[in-house]
Parts: sequence; C-alpha cells; structure tokens
Amino acid sequence: MSELADPITAAPAVEPRPSADRQGDRPTILQVLPALETGGVERGTIDVAGAIAAEGWRSIVASAGGRMVHEIARGGAEHVVLPLAGRNPLNLRANIGRLADLIAAESVDIVHARSRGPAWSAHFAARRAGRAFVTTFHGTYNFTNGVKRRYNAIMTRGDRVIAISHFIADHIRQHYAINEERLRVIPRGIDLDAFDPARIGAGRLVQLSQRWRLPDGMPVVMLPGRLTRWKGQSVLIDALAILGRKDIRCLLVGADQGRQGFRRALEERIVGRGLAEVVHIVDNCRDMPAAYMLADVVVSASLDPEAFGRVVVEAQAMGRPTIATDHGGARETLLPGETGLLVPPGDAGALAEALATAFALGPTEREALAARSIPRIRAGFAKETMCRRTLDVYREVLGAAALPATP
Repeated sequence: MSELADPITAAPAVEPRPSADRQGDRPTILQVLPALETGGVERGTIDVAGAIAAEGWRSIVASAGGRMVHEIARGGAEHVVLPLAGRNPLNLRANIGRLADLIAAESVDIVHARSRGPAWSAHFAARRAGRAFVTTFHGTYNFTNGVKRRYNAIMTRGDRVIAISHFIADHIRQHYAINEERLRVIPRGIDLDAFDPARIGAGRLVQLSQRWRLPDGMPVVMLPGRLTRWKGQSVLIDALAILGRKDIRCLLVGADQGRQGFRRALEERIVGRGLAEVVHIVDNCRDMPAAYMLADVVVSASLDPEAFGRVVVEAQAMGRPTIATDHGGARETLLPGETGLLVPPGDAGALAEALATAFALGPTEREALAARSIPRIRAGFAKETMCRRTLDVYREVLGAAALPATP
C-alpha cells in the first residue's frame, strides 16, 4: 500500500490553514481514536472533548463507537461513527477518504489523532485538506524491527506532538526524529471532583464492601488494572506469599478482556501459593473512588513502564498509601517516602517489604501521608489543567492572535 508506506516522506508538506467556513473565534476540533470502550486514551479524549465544547468551540470525536459514546454528548460534543478500530491497510486507505469528507463537511480546523491506526488515515486526510494535525503520544509503542518503528512514527508527524509524561517525551527523543519545538509535555489529568475522599459517602463503601464480601476491619491491598501479564498481578501474588499474612485481603480489580487463559493461570497461582482465601479477582468496578477508599494499600506492579500511570495518581488523590514500580511515569507522580513507595519491577521480595511497611503505618502516619499526597496531586494532575494546556496547544497551531487565551 504505497500511499501509507512511509510516515516520513509519503505525504507532501502542506502549510496548515484555517477552515474557510470558520466563524470568528469558534474553531472546530476533530479528535480521532479507534473506539470508545474503556481506557486512559478514551477518558482523555472525552475530557478534552468536553473542554473544547465548554470553551464555545465545536467539538467532534470520530471512532468506531463503544460503551463510552454517551459521555461525548453529555459533555456537549458530537460523535461520528467511522470504522477506525482496525489496522487493515485497505481500511486505513478508505478512512483517508472518509475523514477527508468529514473534515470538509464539518469545516474542521484541527485533526487530533490519539492512536496510530487512525493517525495514519487522519494524517493524510488533514494534509490533503491543508488542515492542522496534532497527535498525542500515549505509550511507548514498543517495536522490535524497523517496520514497526516506522508504523509508530506517524505519532511524531503532528504540527504539535503531545507527550503524556516526561518519560514519554524522552522516549520520543531517543527513538524518533522530531523537532523539539513541536513537542509538548501535558500530563494526563484526573477528575478531582470524583476522586475526592470528602465526597465518598458511607453508603457507597458499605455497598461495595458487601459486594466483595470484605470482612470488617481486615486490611485490604488492591491492584487495579486489566488482567494482563505486564500489569504485574503475578508479582503481587508472589509478594503476598512471601509476606505470609492470612489476616489481609487482596483484590485484583480488572476484567480479563478475553484473556481467559491468563485469568486461569492467575487463579492457579493463587491456589498454588496457598492464598485462595486472601486473593480475589473481581471484574471492572464502576465506582473506583469508593474502591480506593476501601483499600489500605494500593499497588501498581507493572512490569513494563507505564506511560503515565493513572492508578498511581488516583490512589494518591484519595490519600491512599501507594506502591508502584520504579520506572516510567510513576517516577514523576509519586514521591518515594513522602507519598508512597517505589520498588524494582518484578521484584516480589522488595514488594513484600514495601507491603509490610505500608501495613505498619499507624493512623497518624497515614493522615500525614494523605496530607502530602492529596494537595500535590490536586496541584499537578487535575483534569482541568490537562484540558487547558491542550486547548493552549490548539491555540498555538491556529494562531494566538486569532484565538486569545481565556482569562
């Protein structure tokens, strides 16, 4: 497929221009991603879509759809269904035309791509129309050969390239050729109205505790995350076996998303380590703020570096003692010894020691930890900050004189 063969040279350079139909200071922003089922990419898209609409601009999201689509309309944005979820080259080519038609019909000013497959199509569609193209680099997009690296490189072709952490920005610099002037670091943000311990009523805690059959007064360690090898559930199970305590409960909160073989392997590991009464796998939770409040310790045991690590931020926002692996985005969001602990990835012994330390914290120490972590997260990782800085990037692309910043 020659038109999509080369992320560096295939598309001619076109100077982005504003839409001819734009009225005053009301631009139209189109975000594209594969689908709106679940995940951090999807949540960030929804948050920014709402912020665009709240600014008085026109906000459109294109995806293959999913369970989170209703949140787009609720935020004042529009959703367009397009088959953007596949990586088939023929579909990528067809999506160029589909997106080009959408850009023309809706007078789109900026196309913002949030995933590699849709980014390929969006890149060519935006360039054909002479519209601005922005990308968000959401992960390390690991590669083992030149072909995969070239596929990933489309995410560096934006007029602005947003990295969701300094870790990701350094990864881009190391592996891809990019003009530093196009690179912006905007950490992901969380909804601090939702993740606020003062807003969690006792009824929500009781309901969730009863659903999970948690014994009264028993310490709880929680690892939120989909069931997949790199999230490190196996390491936590091994750490709990080393810890040797049977007077605690561990909750692995996350769906297997079809990885039934891995789920069975985890269940066998739990039984094999003698932890059948201690460790329980529960499916996705719809009330994570309350879930965090039930936890005495929250763990992120990822074997591979997290690009940002939303769990680490959410847990600290709720004032929970947090243990994370010492790599990736966690190094930017957690202060060792102040708001939590960092341990080497894959080191069950070190994780067991950290768990023992966290469980040994007294009420005064836990309150002091919360008093340090909550203000820090609120100051640096709010959804509103992420959205404001993203809109500032749009203003950069369109021209600051034409779009003055909001006071």
